[in-house]
Formats: sequence, C-alpha cells, structure tokens
Amino acid sequence: MSFRIKNNAFPNIPERLSGLAELSENLWWSWNPQARMLFKMLDRPTWKESGHNPDHLLKTLSRETYEDASRDRNYLRHYDLVMSQFRRYLSSRPIDIDHPERTRDTKPIAYFSAEYGLHHSLPFYAGGLGFLAGDHLKECSDLSIPLVAVGFMYPSGYLRQVINQDGWQENFTQKLNREDASINHLVDDKGQQVVVRIPVFQTPVHVAIWKVSVGKVELFLMDTDIPENDSWSRGISERLYTSNQEHRLLQEIILGIGGSHVLRALGIECGMLHLNEGHAAFALLEFIRRRVQDGQDFQTARQEVSQRSLFTTHTPVAAGHDVFPFELIRKYFQEYWPEMGLDEASFMNLGRHPDHPQEGFNMTVLAMKLSGFRNGVSRRHGEVTRDMWQSLWPDKPSQEAPIGHVTNGVHLPTWLEPKIKLLFEKYFGSGWIEEHDNPLVWEFVEEIPDDELWQIHYWLKMKLINYVRHRARQRWSYDRIHPSQVVASGTLMEPSLLTIGFARRFATYKRADLIFEDMERLKRIVKNPWRPVQIIFAGKAHPADDGGKRLIQKIYNLARDPELHGRIAFVENYNEQLAQYMLHGVDVWLNTPEPPLEASGTSGMKAAMNGVPQFSLLDGWWIEGYNEDNGWVFGDKNPGSKNRNVQDAEDLYRVLEEQIVPLYYQVTEAGTPLGWVKVMKQAIKSAAPSFSARRMVKEYLDKYYSKVLPNQL
Repeated sequence: MSFRIKNNAFPNIPERLSGLAELSENLWWSWNPQARMLFKMLDRPTWKESGHNPDHLLKTLSRETYEDASRDRNYLRHYDLVMSQFRRYLSSRPIDIDHPERTRDTKPIAYFSAEYGLHHSLPFYAGGLGFLAGDHLKECSDLSIPLVAVGFMYPSGYLRQVINQDGWQENFTQKLNREDASINHLVDDKGQQVVVRIPVFQTPVHVAIWKVSVGKVELFLMDTDIPENDSWSRGISERLYTSNQEHRLLQEIILGIGGSHVLRALGIECGMLHLNEGHAAFALLEFIRRRVQDGQDFQTARQEVSQRSLFTTHTPVAAGHDVFPFELIRKYFQEYWPEMGLDEASFMNLGRHPDHPQEGFNMTVLAMKLSGFRNGVSRRHGEVTRDMWQSLWPDKPSQEAPIGHVTNGVHLPTWLEPKIKLLFEKYFGSGWIEEHDNPLVWEFVEEIPDDELWQIHYWLKMKLINYVRHRARQRWSYDRIHPSQVVASGTLMEPSLLTIGFARRFATYKRADLIFEDMERLKRIVKNPWRPVQIIFAGKAHPADDGGKRLIQKIYNLARDPELHGRIAFVENYNEQLAQYMLHGVDVWLNTPEPPLEASGTSGMKAAMNGVPQFSLLDGWWIEGYNEDNGWVFGDKNPGSKNRNVQDAEDLYRVLEEQIVPLYYQVTEAGTPLGWVKVMKQAIKSAAPSFSARRMVKEYLDKYYSKVLPNQL
C-alpha cells in the first residue's frame, strides 16, 4: 500500500519559520528542552494555556506573532540551532547489530503495547506500563535501533479523575482532539485516510491508521471510530482498559491480529516481535496463521515465530493477567483456528493454564508458550515470574524455567528536569548525555557545590507547591468545591517543610494508606512544631476497582481533618505533567507495596535521578538499587508475619523519626542540609546510569534483539 502523512495545517507560519510545523509533528521536542523553549519563546502564556502542546500553540498564534519572531535575531539563532540539531538527529546512522555492513537492511522489531505514555498532550496511557513503552520507543530512537510500534488511538483516553465532596473518585472522559496534537493521519495517494480491513470477525472490522513520530521510531495507532464500522465496532477503541470483558477481548484481538494486518498493509516486514504484556499475544497467532496459509505446517510455523518473539511480562499479581471464558474465545475464533491447521481442543490448549485448566483462555499462558524469549522487569520479578509460571515447564525446577529478566529503566532526557540538566552540563562537561549509562560520568556529581544543588531543588519544590496551590485555587474558583476540599487539595502546603511524595496507581496491594496505620503517631510526626512533615498523594484507581477508590476516599477525607494541620494533600487527576512536578519537587519518594507484588516500579528511578531519594520496602527495582547511602528502607523482616501492615508501618515511622526527619532539618547557617544533599548525590549517582532506559535497551539488545535481527536478513 502506498501511503503518506497528511500533515496538520499551520497557515500563519511564514517560510522562514516553516520548520516549526515539522518539529511540532515529531515528539523529539518532548524530550529536548531547547526545542520546547523554541515554542515557549513565541508566546509564553499561550504555551502554558495549550498544556505544552505545540500543535495547539501553532494553530492559535496570529500571523503577526510569527512575523515578529521571524525578525527577532535572538529567536532566529535559537531556531536555526534547534532545527539543525533535529535534522542531524533524524539522519544519524542506525546502530550496528553484529553486522555493521548490513544494518541498514535490518527488518525492524515490531513492538506491540496496549498503551503508550509519551506526553500529557496525548492522553492514551494509564500509568507505568504505558510510560515504560513510551520510554522504550524514545530510547530505541536515540540509539537508532530499528523498531516500529503498534497500539491504539483511544479517542476517550483513559480517565479524567475528579474527587467529589464525599471523597469518591468520579471518572470523566478526557476526549482527545486528534486534529490538535502531534499526531497525523496516514492517507493514500488520493488523500483519503488509510483504512485497513481486519477480516477476523463475521462482520469485518475496519481501522483507520494514525501515525506518531517518536524521533526516528514510527508508532502506528489503530482507530475503530470510523464510518466504515457499525456502532458496536466503532466503540472498540473508545477507551483504554474497558471493564467489559467481551469488549476487552475485541480490543486485544484488534491489537494483536489487527496490528499484524496493519503492518502488512503498510508494507512493513518485521524481523522480530516484542510484546509488552499479554494484551497483544494474539499477534503471535496471526504470524503463525500467515505462515500456515503460505504452506507451512503448524509446528514449523510455530517454531519460526517463536524463534523471533520476545514476551515481556510486568505483572506478578495473578488477577492482573487477562483470562477470557472459553465460550467467548470460541465465539470469535471458531473460524480462525482451522486456518492455523488446528482443531478446537488444540487451539484452546494454547491458552490453557495447566494448574487451572477450566479457568479460561489465559493471555499470558498463550504468550509464554508461543514466545521463544521471555523476561520479567527486575531481578526479583524474574524470580517471581519463574515461580508463577513454572508449571508450563513441568520437567524443570522453577529456577530453571526459561524466563530471564531485564530491569526496567526510564528515559533520562524525558524525566530529567531542565534546570537539573543544565546543572549537570555545567559540571560534567560536554558530551555527557551521549554516555549517560556510564557510571563514571556520574562521579562528577561530587563536583557540584552542595549549596547550588540544594538551591535548585528548593526552587523546584516551591514550583511544585505553587502548582498544587494553583490547582486547588482553580477547583475553588471554577467548581465552588467545599472549603475542606480546598484544604485536602493542598492549599496549605509549605515549601520549607520536609515533603514526602506518593504517586502511582491506586491498587490495594500498593498500600497507599500504610502510613496512616497509627494515626496518633502520624499526627505527632506531621504536627511536630520544630520538624514538621507534609505528604502529597496523587494517583488514579481503575474505574472498576472499588477497593482502590476506597483507598483514595480514605486518604482524601483524612486530608480534610483539621487534626492533621493541612499537612496531607491529595492532588486529583494524576497525569504526566503532575508527575513531572512531583518527581522533581518532593524531598522523599515513598513506596509501600506488599512484597513481592512490585514488579519493578519506575517512579522511584525518575525521582532519584533528579536528586529525590527513595524510601521503600525492598521490592522491585529497589532491591538492586539500594546501597545504604542513596535512600532508606523499611519493612518487616519476616515475610510471613500475620501483622504485616502493623510491622511495616512501625518500621516506617521509626526510620522516618530517627533517620529521615533529623537529617533533613540539620542545616547550615545558609539553610543547606549537608547530610541530606549527600544522600541526594548518592541517589543521582546510583539511579541515573543503572536505571536509565539506555542501559535497559542496550540490555534488550544484548540479550534478545542481537540474537534475532542479524540472522533474519
């Protein structure tokens, strides 16, 4: 199929600044502060009002504004430099994969994920899984690894969270204006949007294709909300993680099988599959079916696909793995399995858990059975995953189950605060960003004067507190919320206080309320007249998770209690923008999961590389990251304790009272807590290189990608 991008129209931009349109359509701007400044310099208030969305900004500005910029020598110098950097970036040579002379012909990795967290102007993400996928794409772009990604365009996104007067989470649609974001139609030679027919169902489903340019990586998003579909089919891609089981199955069929059809329709031949969680496991079936239709028998086709497939699982919680009733699978696949050369029993066995054979069709079982490579997302999660799925290899002990691990990492250019980045550039010298996964680079953190690092952190904390107060003020002004809700939203927060941050998805196993286990003790901590503490909470519960919503309600209503002096805040509608403020501005990042249910966790990594130490149980990435000098740990040392919450909370309070609070308030005459800054520096040095997406993607390259890509040319 011949296709091209239909670029968004920016009629007011003069020829001298025409590159702004090109730049706005590639998310490279989102992780390059100089590029964002290029938009901000045009009109700072409008940039802020746009939600830092360059597409919206460029369509809003007048021709006069552009003409003024085109005559401003300072602006033009900045513009020319950024555009030269952007074009040089896009033209850089792909990474060598064992065979440098053949790399340009390497077929790309096809990366499938149900969600992608790229920027808050593209709200088709729910949380950590999506941002891990987004960071993976960005780092593959930076390293020029050949990769193409497939996902969904969710017109209604995930959810916009509003907390009502009772403290209950209400879910509202956050409609994405698809014409007003860094995203483009794919159109054919006649200028019509590319639509691909997915012939899996009795009534075929059609998907329109949108493209997001993530640096050098192409992300193709499927959209069923088009006239070619009936009303039921149009709603398949409406919302992320629907609670309707049949609707969710249809999404996963479209993601895996439909996504495979899309790549083929676009003429993209892939050399490897990488599935980010089990939602896309049906892609494996489609690649097998295609080979069977070309004349191979099922076992040969299965072996070929297996040798080129990697499955990454993120979920140590049994309930987090999708399992569909066999009747529902039969409804949609009864005409599909004959095309694979299978009967019903053989097909169903592909997704049947050996320990729970009647439970249903398990998507993780399917992915585990059909992928030749499998990994968890931390060393500990790899161990847990081998124990969870050992029965799939009954002849092997759990420690020998063929499941490895690659510990997650985060895209440093995205999550590093620009002022912190400038500080590093000042003391690290040129070129450090290109080898930021080298631990030796980070030894130069010790060159940064303590006062200078602290002053920047304190400025970022004031920025966070002002942002929290601003949001509370808006709710008061526009929605006329109850005064106690204004307090609960953080209007009484103070920048001089030790500030703890807790922000993540609200699921019961994450135990957001652990710090409230002993209320009288917590009151003494937050109300201490000489060394007070304040805590900022944020996060969403899944729309169908009433347990998570009750946790939010509990914390929100406690934040309204005058006995806590306004020192507890719950900031609603957690998204990437609020995350940036919190990760950069709090003093401590709190993490309280019930071990071993934290697969990895990435928010603590993002905080640490910005100088915000983590305070957590030893679970997920923190087992690998903690070195006794870069943060704090707590928790019951007896994992089988019947009073786990009580014991963990007791240890949390002890460490807080005896170590964290005294260290923070031990300051010089200039107001710098030297001991605290020492921990900040250790947090940066330990997290930035070892828990970066650069280290992570290079590890994927070494363990998996390089074993497949050179051999498939």
